[in-house]
Amino acid sequence: MGELLPPARLEVLPQGWRGRFEAMASPCELLIEGGDRALAAALLDTAQAEALRIEHKYSRYRDDSVLARLHAADGRPVEVDDETALLLDFAARCHALSGGRFDITSGVLRAAWRFDGSDRLPAPETVAALLPRIGWPRVQWARPWLTLPAGMELDLGGLGKEYAVDRVLGLLRRQLQVQAGSADAVALLVNFGGDLAVGGPRADGSAWQIGIETPAGAPAVPLARPDAAAQLALRAGGLATSGDARRFLLKDGVRYSHILDPRDGWPVRGAPRSVTVAAPSCIEAGVLATLAMLQGPGAEAWLQAQGLPHWVLR
Repeated sequence: MGELLPPARLEVLPQGWRGRFEAMASPCELLIEGGDRALAAALLDTAQAEALRIEHKYSRYRDDSVLARLHAADGRPVEVDDETALLLDFAARCHALSGGRFDITSGVLRAAWRFDGSDRLPAPETVAALLPRIGWPRVQWARPWLTLPAGMELDLGGLGKEYAVDRVLGLLRRQLQVQAGSADAVALLVNFGGDLAVGGPRADGSAWQIGIETPAGAPAVPLARPDAAAQLALRAGGLATSGDARRFLLKDGVRYSHILDPRDGWPVRGAPRSVTVAAPSCIEAGVLATLAMLQGPGAEAWLQAQGLPHWVLR
């Protein structure tokens, strides 16, 4: 018998429908312009089921997830499925492109760091003791076999939510092709905790207006907001934000971001408070936003070199 899904809510908007549910420790939202209530409800069911499938499959908190199986292998090779292999290939490319700054083995640093807004910094020796358990080059990855050294862990938190946004949007467009005869039968925006993607312009042909967070505000959310630091117009593709609005430490007037450099285990120095990037997909936008944060003081120059729309808040 399958697990009961937490309730999803469907609201009527002047221009369509808004579906809401919780997944991946985030508020999730689906905006639909066009179609009837039955179609909107079917799309919302698909979105929720897929988000929870990905959450369960790659959660580090479940003992039946793919990550749990890899961590329990104790240094033995494990064969992974095609979906997991695609994510590992992408993570390997990100590691190479970032010069080692983006590393999915660095999640073990959470044992030392608690970004709860307090002034409690870990002892340097506590951080140093974790470094031997970090380093993608220590992992043997020859698709489809992965060998994770004993004591090391993988954490796909830097990819999972953005990947889920793209997957959900793709599934919904395929569902529309079957149920309504066209992937563009309705306008769609998928928003998981401020990481989002759109399938095209709004029903009236205009761009979606995305409010970008202020450093102390909520994640980027669709539609204009009077308290937003900026507005971005999005007609296609994805948008993601990386920042320390909620996860940080503050000691002796110094703010420590939750963006950690896996090479030394400490927060990146001089990083912006927030970086938002628009890209062809949500997962690309998310990685680019994180990589920009990892550049520290050089975030703006690095983003300008990428040639993609972006917004940086200091």
